[in-house]
Amino acid sequence: LEAAQRHYQRRLSLPEGRVARDYLLDRGLREETIVRYGLGWAGERGSLTAELKRDGIEPAQLEEAGLLRRDEDNSRTFELFAQRVMFPIRDRRGMIVSFGGRILGSGQPKYVNGPETPVFSKRRTLFGLDQARVAVRNGGVLVVVEGYMDVIAAAQAGFGGAVAPLGTALTNEQLEELWRVAACPILCFDGDAAGARDTARAMDLALPMLTVERTLKFATLPPDEDPDSLVR
Repeated sequence: LEAAQRHYQRRLSLPEGRVARDYLLDRGLREETIVRYGLGWAGERGSLTAELKRDGIEPAQLEEAGLLRRDEDNSRTFELFAQRVMFPIRDRRGMIVSFGGRILGSGQPKYVNGPETPVFSKRRTLFGLDQARVAVRNGGVLVVVEGYMDVIAAAQAGFGGAVAPLGTALTNEQLEELWRVAACPILCFDGDAAGARDTARAMDLALPMLTVERTLKFATLPPDEDPDSLVR
């Protein structure tokens, strides 16, 4: 996974990654923020496998790490990520456990996360938790936002305690992770209808888990048709 991270970061700096760099800069991210979060670019399918094979990393290892998928019809493998802006997903200690990728343009799905692996459980992982822990220890507030770009933009704006679930509704396991870091996290989902539904689900989920030492606060954003507006 660390070798794949180096590959994606290097690709972002090449001419082929210009479209991804322009996207990130147009969204208001600074160069140092891009570096801080290790953002990268997945180019054409096959480039990752070829480059890492030269370093002695075999396709079977990439498949185990969730970077290669096997076609059920013909048993051939293919790289999961191609033509996507890449976000390394780290555990609470800062070790890379998977990746998320955002397609540019109108393709679907907009975001793809790596599959479950021996080191990655989507239900237990929060994007940005490693950096948020440090921020909270230094007096910051733990804030749960919608997605990758929201976390990164919030950190750039000075809210270093931002984290996000990985494209799914908040889970019991993620709530437990939050409370390990702070006694009263703040949930701040998007101001659209989907964000309101996520807030309501989180309230229902958390209610039986609340104690005097473990509670939640909610911050609401004004309605907006563009959930990514927080980044701007």
